Amino acid sequence: MLPLTPCRAALPATGYLLHSLQIACFIGAASFVTPVRAAPLHETLDLESKAIEARMIDWRRDIHQNPELGNREVRTSRLIAEHLKKLGYEVREKVAHTGVVATLKGGKPGPVVALRADMDALPVTEEVDLPFASKVKANWRGKETGVMHACGHDVHTAILMAAAEVFAKVRADLPGTVKLIFQPAEEGVPQGEEGGARLMLKEGAFENPKPDIALGLHVVSTREVGKLSYRGGPSQAGGDNFRITIKGKQTHGAMPWRGVDPIVIGAQVVLALQTIQSRQVDVTTEPSVLTVGIFNGGNRPNIIPENVELEGTLRTFSLETRNFVVKRVAETAEAIAKSAGGEAKVEWFDADHVVPLLNNVNLTRQLAASLQRVAGIENVFEAQRVMPYDDFAFFAHAVPGFYFNLGISSPGTPPGKAAPNHSPRFQVDEAGMITGLRALTHATVDYMTASAK
Repeated sequence: MLPLTPCRAALPATGYLLHSLQIACFIGAASFVTPVRAAPLHETLDLESKAIEARMIDWRRDIHQNPELGNREVRTSRLIAEHLKKLGYEVREKVAHTGVVATLKGGKPGPVVALRADMDALPVTEEVDLPFASKVKANWRGKETGVMHACGHDVHTAILMAAAEVFAKVRADLPGTVKLIFQPAEEGVPQGEEGGARLMLKEGAFENPKPDIALGLHVVSTREVGKLSYRGGPSQAGGDNFRITIKGKQTHGAMPWRGVDPIVIGAQVVLALQTIQSRQVDVTTEPSVLTVGIFNGGNRPNIIPENVELEGTLRTFSLETRNFVVKRVAETAEAIAKSAGGEAKVEWFDADHVVPLLNNVNLTRQLAASLQRVAGIENVFEAQRVMPYDDFAFFAHAVPGFYFNLGISSPGTPPGKAAPNHSPRFQVDEAGMITGLRALTHATVDYMTASAK
């Protein structure tokens, strides 16, 4: 392990340019964990967690069977709000369309801890044979599609609902305030809309009171059930989505010389974009990904269309690399289109922009010890950086944040064989949910107790 390097406690909320020294500083500091002994309140947390486990699983199954897309989580948010009001929380609804923010002040003075759960499902048709499998359909981007909790947000929501009840049960002994953030639209917003963590912050989710820290949990199918993983510093990439519209000249498919073929231009653009990553970005400094996921054009095999559209995503860990790739995408697409007699227009969607997720190093080191106490040192791992993004990153830029992962793959599943997150065959071993619940409640109380001393 690297020696512990003095680090800044938190990066500023404005911008995310990371120098190599800062990144090394994060990684070195994250390798050291200070043990934390169990306290009497931990035993109570565990007893209450066990008592609510069955209901937590029932909530998860109900939400799984009734999934809702981003900015449309009406039923889910109503279920949450009703539950929290019965527990005595101060509840604010319709934050960022369907979000719920709830506050519970403990019986003792202490810091404010925010805990986030995302509520939205994906436009994915479920292929898992479960008695509570989703049969829901909805319109997404003008097409009817199945809707499924293929990324485990049903699990996150149910765990935080259970945590809300556990905190309410120990309220008199709670040395601080919990602020629960049930967030819509983590997976993205419908075209032309705002949403997600950024809109929740804009609408005051972190005001009155402002949290001292923010905690987030996410399930992953690549880790065995009940195992926990984390990473200090840059843990997940930032993301940007783009559209390239290529204009050609429509003509008969048998006479291509009489027009300008935007499909051929588009194919050349897709291939050329990959050379930005492989030939123009210094891969020794940081990883990045540029992917085209949509290629639309034409409606008959014997007609060369007037236009085609490409859409894709960019993942980076620094503002410097992001800006370079954004610039080169436009230059590459425009030059290729012009060389063939066509035109290319590149658009980047500000509503989809997500900054990299940076776990505060000191907080990570402190709360990794809580994870070890909950799951056992042998079941807690320091993870690698990953390219999927999570807009919890905006919360972690507003205040120091700690985001960790919970394994939900059934024991005995061969490595690499579990269906990944976002797959129609994604499955959850619900036996791991109580580990996630205990991890969140222990981490919250540990931070409050340490801060109150």
